[in-house]
Amino acid sequence: MQEKHWRVDIFIDEHERVTRAQARLLNPDETGLIGTGTARLNPRDAAVPEIGDELAVSRALADLAHQLLDATVADIEGITHTDVHLGR
Repeated sequence: MQEKHWRVDIFIDEHERVTRAQARLLNPDETGLIGTGTARLNPRDAAVPEIGDELAVSRALADLAHQLLDATVADIEGITHTDVHLGR
């Protein structure tokens, strides 16, 4: 089997105390999947930007993973013409 290379680019920004992250999958199939995640700073908490970044990115990656799993199910169902249920 030939080695394949997939890449996930992460983009993070902040707007009005909300950290937003996008995880964009770049693969040869050009699926165009983009996971999104946010983190909101509680006014009582200390401002530690790294924590907001980590939380928003983890949520974006989880969203991307769920989308990729859903795409896999749809591909399998398209080939087998039967309902497929993959565990998360």
